[in-house]
Amino acid sequence: MLNKPTDHIGSLAKALKVMECFGADTPRLAITDVAARTGFDRATARRCLLTLHHEGYAEYDGKFFSLTPRVLRLGMGALASMPLAQVVQPWLDQLSDQIGQSCSVAILDETEIVYLARAAQRRVMSIGLMPGSRLPAHCTSMGRVLLAALPEPEARATLDASDLTPRSPRSLTDPEEILGVIAQVRTQGYATIDQEVELGLRSLAVPIYDARGRVVAALNTGFAALHGDMAAIIREYLPALQKVQSGLRRML
Repeated sequence: MLNKPTDHIGSLAKALKVMECFGADTPRLAITDVAARTGFDRATARRCLLTLHHEGYAEYDGKFFSLTPRVLRLGMGALASMPLAQVVQPWLDQLSDQIGQSCSVAILDETEIVYLARAAQRRVMSIGLMPGSRLPAHCTSMGRVLLAALPEPEARATLDASDLTPRSPRSLTDPEEILGVIAQVRTQGYATIDQEVELGLRSLAVPIYDARGRVVAALNTGFAALHGDMAAIIREYLPALQKVQSGLRRML
């Protein structure tokens, strides 16, 4: 906890903010781009970028900067140090083998979910998912489970801050409609997604509780859309997810 202003390292905070500018849609940025995204002046953005370049966290071609794989050490180190990821992985592996489908565990980070662990059987999404991958919370089954665990005002505020741009023709984009679905998830204890993230993909998720009954993460499994209707998926796979949910609650 910060006790006085001198406990805060401003230069470190600025460097972290610069790193957060880069993403799937912005893999290469110029100094002026970073200055605009961070609100820093051009000189500050330049110093931060050149420092990242000097330390091996960014490449520089004379105009554009891009992050190097070295930054993965930071994220993977954080994920690996989280006991939850270590605890759930054997359960995921066993569940995936049992039901013959890919399974994942994720946590909520503001408006997105972050994958902590995954056991893959077959690829049903066009993008590859792995620990550290991120997806919008509002249109994913794990995201809706985690949003349902929040008090309603907090879930609404998170949704208000979310980018509701549709990812598929079936994506829900009306905030009130999404909040209604989240309320239903809160009541029934599980969430389903029918091709809202990507056409051809359905998923089913349940919350993961600790021993005190707090939701600490979400567990899901995904299917190709041709795999029966959603009611059949729930009947066939929800009991297996709930069994893992119960087992993890005893361990956490």
